[in-house]
Amino acid sequence: MAADARISAITTRIVERSKPTRERYLDRLRNAATAGVQRSVLGCANLAHGFAICSPSEKDALAGDRVPNLGIITSYNDMLSAHQPFETYPAIIREAAAEAGGIAQVAGGVPAMCDGVTQGQPGMELSLFSRDLIAMAAGVGLSHNMFDAAVFLGVCDKIVPGLVIAALSFGHLPAVFIPAGPMTSGLPNDEKSRVRQLFAEGKVGRAELLEAESKSYHGPGTCTFYGTANSNQMLMEIMGFHMPGASFVNPGTPLREALTREATKRALAITALGNEFTPAGEMIDERSIVNGVVGLHATGGSTNHTMHLVAMARAAGIVLTWQDISELSDIIPLLARVYPNGLADVNHFHAAGGMGFLINELLKKGLLHDDVRTVAGQGLSAYSIEVKIGADGSVVREPAPEKSGDPKVLTGVDTPFHTTGGLKMLRGNIGKAVIKISAVKPERHVIEAPAVIFHDQLEMQQAFKDGKLNRDFVAVVRFQGPKANGMPELHKLTPALGVLQDRGFRVALLTDGRMSGASGKVPAAIHVTPEAVDGGPIARIRDGDIIRIDAIAGTLEVLVDAADMAERDPVVADLSSNEFGMGRELFAPFRHSAGPADQGASVLFHH
Repeated sequence: MAADARISAITTRIVERSKPTRERYLDRLRNAATAGVQRSVLGCANLAHGFAICSPSEKDALAGDRVPNLGIITSYNDMLSAHQPFETYPAIIREAAAEAGGIAQVAGGVPAMCDGVTQGQPGMELSLFSRDLIAMAAGVGLSHNMFDAAVFLGVCDKIVPGLVIAALSFGHLPAVFIPAGPMTSGLPNDEKSRVRQLFAEGKVGRAELLEAESKSYHGPGTCTFYGTANSNQMLMEIMGFHMPGASFVNPGTPLREALTREATKRALAITALGNEFTPAGEMIDERSIVNGVVGLHATGGSTNHTMHLVAMARAAGIVLTWQDISELSDIIPLLARVYPNGLADVNHFHAAGGMGFLINELLKKGLLHDDVRTVAGQGLSAYSIEVKIGADGSVVREPAPEKSGDPKVLTGVDTPFHTTGGLKMLRGNIGKAVIKISAVKPERHVIEAPAVIFHDQLEMQQAFKDGKLNRDFVAVVRFQGPKANGMPELHKLTPALGVLQDRGFRVALLTDGRMSGASGKVPAAIHVTPEAVDGGPIARIRDGDIIRIDAIAGTLEVLVDAADMAERDPVVADLSSNEFGMGRELFAPFRHSAGPADQGASVLFHH
């Protein structure tokens, strides 16, 4: 089915806006593809280094460009439960490549931070910038020019966007993303949240909190709530970087390994040495990016992707804006209820029909572009499937179910949970921001209350503990943007704000920082740009100013006379405390050169 006229119009607008940068990008890509990977013309010393550890037969094959060589970029470490399974993947990939008549080498490893470990800690100030660092590290691995295609092993928050940026920067090569899947279900997410709020109120101790957290995060795989990590997996499938059905199969299962082997063989099949050459930069176009945004809205995905998708698109010469994302949100219905937008986790989502059912439903109404290229071939309809393991251990695909296995978790386009995606752009005299309202009750979509200002999330936590916040207010937490301190997530604020809201107070958050995919039930105007450290209007707000956050009208205002606001000097904060320690001094160049949130908060693409 052809795409809905409204979606086509937004896509056309992105195409027109992107023409200059996209054309330059494609010219560079095609020149690189024409030059090709020509190992046989590398200097003998270069080539000898490149295959020094290979077997004699592999050396012979690589010397003559006769077989495809697959570069593995891995983000394996033991800090991320989602990435620990990748420890064994290179051996599986090498074996599968050999079966397909190819060779595979680990081209490089990239750093991968667990935001769960660093949440609320100094290390979180490195997190957002690690995305661009990951792209650069992957670029180092692929710069050896020994590879005909690449596979990328990544799952979590900044890692996948960084790997996508690298894949598109090396867009003359085919790229297949290989996931590891979510951990099995543990303590229900709503119970975990309940214990966190009790701890914030002092009603349970650290032992009870640690027990709840350990039952929630209990084994290998992605955390099961629908935050940035699982939003990444959805995106890789709906944008065509995964093999169909690969996103949400648990680690350590026969199907998971079969999908990894299949992805390896497919990556070798789509190189320039075969008949289905699919360079990543040609495959991903404006339609693919729009499909990603549609998927984000339909599933109630992470607000972090209002930055990551912008940066990923820029890597392919495509100019995506917050306005595009907001307008698509007005068109796309919410079809999934996964925590924090519901009680279910991603395993329940997958069991109810998962990505295959979701894609099929959206395609029925023309809410996705079907006429795209993917690593599986032409057309997104190939992803309207349910994936299983065959009797012989191979991957078997069947048509997606016509009915959801659990309509409370995953519903059809004719019976959506909301008629819109719930992710809105806000605009006003404070600047631009985004807000996610899919988990916010309708009576809280408009909040008007006096500002209480903080320059640190710990300040607000202390004020809450001291009983100073039992009232209606908007917490203005500023100097949390990319240039100020690397834009850490502010999840430590969520339990306190949730408690105050449950007590009946009208509360909201306004910040130039991040809250990610777990922002939940409290209205939060986040990613405010210009940020405070750049002298943005948020730096002129004073305690007691009335703030109006209106997610219905899409406005963000401080209700102060314009002349008075203009006369105020922006507050300047002492940021010396976050310039050193836990590696923060090493990231000073990133803070100095970071772009604004609405351009991806990147050091790579805004200059």
